[in-house]
Amino acid sequence: MDLLAVAGPALGDAATLILQPIVLAYLVGGVVMGLCIGVFPGLGGIAGLSLLLPFMFGMDPILGLALMIGMVAVVPTSDTFASVLMGIPGSSASQATVLDGFPLAKKGEAARALSAAFASSLFGGLVGAAFLTLFILVARPIVLEFRTPELLMITLFGLSMVGILAGRVAIKGLVAAGLGMMIGTIGEGDSAGELRMATYDIPYLIDGLKLVIVGLGIFAIPEIVALLRQDRAISDRAPLGGGWSTGVRDWFRNRWLSVRCSIIGVIVGVIPGLGGSVVDWIAYGHTVQTTPDKAKFGSGEIRGVIGPESSNNAKEGGGLVPTLLFGIPGSGSMAIFIGAIALLGSGQIEVGPSMIKNNLDVTYAIVWLLALANVVGTVICIAASGGIARLTTIPFALLAPFLFMIIAFAAFQSGQDIMDLVALFAIGLLGILMRRFDWSRPAFLIGFVLSNPAETYANQAVQIARSRFRKGFEEGIDYVFSPIVIVLVVITVISVIVGLRQAKTIMAEGAVQSGAKRAPMIFLLAILAYLLVAFTNASLIPDYAAADRVFPRFVSGVAIVGALILVVQMMLRPESHPLFADREAGNSENNKHGLWSTLAWFAGLLVLTALAGFIIALTLFLFLFIWRRAGRSPVFAALYTTAGLAFMCAMAWLLNRDFPAGLLQEAVKLPWPLG
Repeated sequence: MDLLAVAGPALGDAATLILQPIVLAYLVGGVVMGLCIGVFPGLGGIAGLSLLLPFMFGMDPILGLALMIGMVAVVPTSDTFASVLMGIPGSSASQATVLDGFPLAKKGEAARALSAAFASSLFGGLVGAAFLTLFILVARPIVLEFRTPELLMITLFGLSMVGILAGRVAIKGLVAAGLGMMIGTIGEGDSAGELRMATYDIPYLIDGLKLVIVGLGIFAIPEIVALLRQDRAISDRAPLGGGWSTGVRDWFRNRWLSVRCSIIGVIVGVIPGLGGSVVDWIAYGHTVQTTPDKAKFGSGEIRGVIGPESSNNAKEGGGLVPTLLFGIPGSGSMAIFIGAIALLGSGQIEVGPSMIKNNLDVTYAIVWLLALANVVGTVICIAASGGIARLTTIPFALLAPFLFMIIAFAAFQSGQDIMDLVALFAIGLLGILMRRFDWSRPAFLIGFVLSNPAETYANQAVQIARSRFRKGFEEGIDYVFSPIVIVLVVITVISVIVGLRQAKTIMAEGAVQSGAKRAPMIFLLAILAYLLVAFTNASLIPDYAAADRVFPRFVSGVAIVGALILVVQMMLRPESHPLFADREAGNSENNKHGLWSTLAWFAGLLVLTALAGFIIALTLFLFLFIWRRAGRSPVFAALYTTAGLAFMCAMAWLLNRDFPAGLLQEAVKLPWPLG
């Protein structure tokens, strides 16, 4: 009753604060900006909030919060456009949506997928806001119960989803996850800062690979190249299908799945650093586990859209719990959000316990704004989905260069280094080969995302457990096996068992026919070679930094064992076995163009960028691609190139970003944007 006596007046004051025309106008403005930012792959909430930071100085706190919450709330909704229509994860929170949303678009049911996603996002966002409303006064003691062992088990639970996403050959999923984790360990070690698979001669690798590059490379590049090789539109027929009402009915039929996945999103979102990257995979894994007929997943199952989309919006409400209550950012965008709050007004608002104590009305205003932003954003998206879905009927040769231009720009913003583009191309090539040979890209990405938190929590848990065991065996056991840890262990074991039993019914990369032994074996041996090199590299780390070698040696060791088992199986199995899945077998995708000739266009852009800078290279790339590859007239190619360059320059100007420079810019001083 005491809590209600405190919360009641605060909720009333919050409603008074936000139900003003000017506040609602700023909220709608933030929603529109968030929709525009979220549509473009790789930008997301971090770039959007960075764009707003210069305007936050001295702004009225409620107006600034309305603008920021409007943007943050709808990015997980609007990034669905890229995931469904283009097969490109709009952000790390929409990667699982690609698995079934994009196949639906290729079947001509893009509007159905989008409307189901938007309905799920709206419901998840409202669940997140409701959770935050009820939880905000009681969350502190609960969140503080999550110590390092609990955080480690949450991470391992995320990895257990590999069992669901592995595909027809479970060991391939295990090795793919191990490879992703090893890619995630590149750079300085978590404990002593020793280098793993990196050298000071190549400074770019010291900080490791960025998630935006790996996410875009492993999913976006393969799909762009695949559609380009087929030389047709994304959709085989008119994309509207049953319309947006069909998708809403799909959501209603699966409302209890949406409820469960929204709760998953809220719970995982509370844990700092995990939510945005892994929550959609956990929700997708749960969706597969609870669906009787699993054969359709990966080829256009609407439940595969509803589950992750319900969770990724709900996690925003959960993510605001540690952000507002403790000042602990739940994600990269929340870190910028905290910094922006400090700039509002005269700086009187400070996230953390003091905010709950002194500004409870403002805290609940954020909750109401979050709920309203989800409603406004969903209405706008549903209203526009039919028109935007028609993009899938445009010949893909006209969309591909524009998409690749956006992807390259987004990748470059992660580190402002020409090597970002090299890394994007390299990871893209890996993604193409994994897609070709039916290796689970979701398993790889889960491994990459959870590599750093898994190592951090494991090192911390071991260090603290050692000190506790020195004090007494009982104290050490109590620390390692708390009630929360035991519950999470049971859930994880069940997830692994169920996942392994169901693996044979799931197509990780859709239906892929088997081919000859040679090409799949060569790819497996290449993966095995990298894992062996990584294991050897980690073993060379000196004893004074032993903590930095334990994790990569253990992970690579497990992955090597799995790869060796696959090698033996490949030697014994017939060519018809799923082990030898190969999309190039018999030209199963009706490709009109070769892989290497298609990749040569993008490699040419990379080489030209290194020589003459991004803008000059992009000018030549766009014009030649549209003229020669897309078969349009030189006049059309020139107009397309002009429009693309104008758009790119406008984006860079708005975001205050530069373009990659080449050798020419080092020799000659050129004006912006050439310089």
